[in-house]
Amino acid sequence: MRNSYSKKHGPVNEINMTPFIDIMLVLLIIFMITAPLMTVGVEVDLPETQAGTMTENVEPLVVSIDKAGKIFIMEIPTEVKALVPRLQAITKNNMDTIIYVQADRTVPYGRLMDIMGRLNKAGYKKVGLIGAADATPSPKKH
Repeated sequence: MRNSYSKKHGPVNEINMTPFIDIMLVLLIIFMITAPLMTVGVEVDLPETQAGTMTENVEPLVVSIDKAGKIFIMEIPTEVKALVPRLQAITKNNMDTIIYVQADRTVPYGRLMDIMGRLNKAGYKKVGLIGAADATPSPKKH
């Protein structure tokens, strides 16, 4: 091992990379563990579709129905009777708000139509369905 100062050659200009590599490996492990935990949402097995991806400029509001028939506004569980009042509170009665409905492929068609009918009856005109190809509606970033 060399001394940090040698009379013959002057000071040693070496950077010890070991602490830097150790920190990078620890950060890599932390990110590998936390990355799967960052995917948030309701577990829904969406039916396949041939439709293209959606490109909207506003953040959509998503109503989900899981395979057990439970309803969620974004990730918040909601009862059927409270669906419209909660949406009205969230949207501040803005009937031009875009609402996407996604349902597990095992959800009965009648249940899905009941939810969409409630939204339409409440006055929301921009209600759409999300299929597997559209599964993650994301607004355009400029």
